[in-house]
Amino acid sequence: MDTKEPIDPFHKPIPEDDFESSNPNLIYANPEKWKIAADILERYTGTAPEAYQKQIILTNFAHYMDRFANLCDDAELSEGSAMTAAHSKKKGVSIINFSIGSPVAALIIEILATADPKAVLFLGICGGLHRSLKVGDFILPTAAIRDEGASRHFMPPQVPALPTFKIQKFVSQIVVENGHDYRTGVIHTTDYRFWEFDEKFKKQLYEERALAIEMETATLFSVGFASKVPIGALLLVSDLPLRRDGIKTKESAKAVFREFTDIHIEVGIKSMSEIAERGEHIRHYRW
Repeated sequence: MDTKEPIDPFHKPIPEDDFESSNPNLIYANPEKWKIAADILERYTGTAPEAYQKQIILTNFAHYMDRFANLCDDAELSEGSAMTAAHSKKKGVSIINFSIGSPVAALIIEILATADPKAVLFLGICGGLHRSLKVGDFILPTAAIRDEGASRHFMPPQVPALPTFKIQKFVSQIVVENGHDYRTGVIHTTDYRFWEFDEKFKKQLYEERALAIEMETATLFSVGFASKVPIGALLLVSDLPLRRDGIKTKESAKAVFREFTDIHIEVGIKSMSEIAERGEHIRHYRW
């Protein structure tokens, strides 16, 4: 008599390949999409996938590109039809100014997948929501709320937006080694502009107890996970929008760039270059 347990179809392991074949939208599972994505990366940034360094910084601002060029004496700049990039072979780091917002954040991760990066770090700015925060603080997000539209095309709504842990861990060490402090917590990512005047939306933020708010992090994390791109983020608090007179203005933005962004980009470059030098193993789990 056969005493083997009957096979339970509801608990039968699903072969890894089944996930990929069931979703041809995934960049690494669709050769035709991969080919077009590689073409878009070169066209949009002026740099072919194979010319990128394995450690890549993402930014929203031209100022960061200028500082990268000043800090890396071998920086090679390139300009595409939609974005700018720069590359330092000495540091082993590339940087891209991809602009602002969730849709373009999803796009940059998908097309960057064709460069097969070892580590990607988003140097973004955010609005501090927690009363303990001040302008100039660093935040290493542990997760991001997906209040935007792009990530739903890549991951089901119940899947949290999480960074690659080892990137966050490594960056946290570099921040502390350079004499700075940081906060950790959940970030709210939204595609809603001018939410500061929507009382219902602000009430929701209070209930969530999110640490800060911005427009790209959840998308970058979700699409990074879906596209097998290891990614982390180091955010800089640029304003305090829930406080009276706390919304960023032209003058306050200038002050932030003048006082804090140099430290931000320096920590970012050092983090990515030292990952390259130390050979830090980022992909510590199977995708």
